[in-house]
Amino acid sequence: MKIICIGRNYIDHAKELNNPVPSQPLVFMKPATAQLKNGSDFYYPEFSENIHYELELILKISKNGKYIEKKFAENYYDEIGLGIDFTARDLQDKCKEKGHPWEIAKAFDHSAVVGDFINKEDIQQDHIDFRLVKNDDVVQQGNSKDLIFPFDTLIEHVSKFFTLNKGDLIFTGTPAGVGPIKIGDRLQGFLGEHSLLTCNIK
Repeated sequence: MKIICIGRNYIDHAKELNNPVPSQPLVFMKPATAQLKNGSDFYYPEFSENIHYELELILKISKNGKYIEKKFAENYYDEIGLGIDFTARDLQDKCKEKGHPWEIAKAFDHSAVVGDFINKEDIQQDHIDFRLVKNDDVVQQGNSKDLIFPFDTLIEHVSKFFTLNKGDLIFTGTPAGVGPIKIGDRLQGFLGEHSLLTCNIK
C-alpha cells in the first residue's frame, strides 16, 4: 500500500504558506508506516516543536493501473474519505532553506491519519464540502470544487510515474487554515454531515 500525497492543490493554502501556485501536481509520498488508523491517538514526536494538521480528501484506489487516461480515471477509485497529513513544519522549513528533501517532516511514523470512507456514488464528487474541527472549533473548511488539479487529473498524472495498486491512497491536498496541534487537542473530520475521522493528540 502506497500513500501518495499532493501538495499545494488549493490556491489559498499555497498563498498562506507563501508558496508559488504549481503549474502541475506536486507529488510526494509517505510510507505505509506513516498510516494512523481512525480513532487512534497521535503521540507528539520529540523531534518537532511545531506539528501542523492538514485535512485532506482521500481517494482509495480500487484496481491496478498505469498510464491512466483522464477519461478513464474515475474507474480507478470507488471510495472517498478524509485524512490528516501531519507536518513537522519546523523541520520542513529547515529542509527547504537548505534545498534538502523534506521526507522527515512529512513521512514520519503516524503522520498520515486515515479516516473512514464512503462510496463515491453517494456524494457529488465535484462539490464535496469537508471540514476539520479542533476542540469544538472549525479550523479548516474546503470544497473539492476549489481543487487546482481535480481527482481525474491527479490520477492521470500520478499514474505516469507510479503504478497504482488496489488499496493505494491518494491524499489530494489541503485547503487553507492549517495550524499547530498541541497535546490534549481533539481533531474531528467531517465530509458533509458524515463524521469520518477522529484523532486525539497525546
